Amino acid sequence: MPATSANLGPGFDTFGLALTLYDELTVTPGGSGVTIEVIGPGAGEVPTDESHLVVRAIRAGLESLGAAVPGFTLRCENRIPHGRGLGSSSAAIVGGLGAAYGLAGTPIDRDHVVSLAHELEGHPDNVAASALGGFTIAWTEADKGRAVRLDPVDGLTAVAYVPDTRVLTKEARGLLPSAVPHADAAANAGKAALLVAALTSRPELLLTATEDLLHQEYRQPVMPESLALVHKLRGSGLPAVVSGAGPTVLVLGSPGATSPDAAPDGWTRYELGIDPVGVQVWSAQAG
Repeated sequence: MPATSANLGPGFDTFGLALTLYDELTVTPGGSGVTIEVIGPGAGEVPTDESHLVVRAIRAGLESLGAAVPGFTLRCENRIPHGRGLGSSSAAIVGGLGAAYGLAGTPIDRDHVVSLAHELEGHPDNVAASALGGFTIAWTEADKGRAVRLDPVDGLTAVAYVPDTRVLTKEARGLLPSAVPHADAAANAGKAALLVAALTSRPELLLTATEDLLHQEYRQPVMPESLALVHKLRGSGLPAVVSGAGPTVLVLGSPGATSPDAAPDGWTRYELGIDPVGVQVWSAQAG
């Protein structure tokens, strides 16, 4: 299941982009409990019992499918950094739900995955992109998570600057005001609409279309280095945004665009493409 970047500037809690950085799960049924192995980010930090997020998603998925799998062994090979705004929790949830379909022997229903993942995550933007791939627009309807997928323009790329420090989504959300000026909301609505065109057919508009007035600057107190980097990159003509709740900074690009600089000290630079598929499930039958 792919990493994701949400918001993309003005598309707060709505837009998502699937990236070519992946966590992998291997689930082997058997026994009556769970055995968990975690490799990579989260190893030694996340729980290794029924409270593990992937396990909770698997259980929720199996229940929704009416399938019973009492026990299993779970191996998580993680590559998506945790707490950096690249959708690690959404990938865990979507991956667990995909694994439930594999265990139940049922073809995956991606719209159902988005709905279930929204219930577990609390917002649909990242889970939609991880489930569907590409560029997604997510919303809630009657408290259900829904999404549509659009094809990004050919050659769209993303460079992620990931700092060593983490920011909790709850902490970043806590800085947002309960009300914003009407002019700012109107401007963001226009830029969000423009960003749909920029991402799908007019990449030369990405710099203008990624301008945000609703959330990024309000989060500056918990990620000053991220906002400083966004300002620097945008000042150089690059469409840089805070990825999700941060603190990762994402720069969108297209063929022929200027290549972003090397990462600042203490940051890691990832050159990524756009994942076109979303979560994938393979089932192996013993023979």
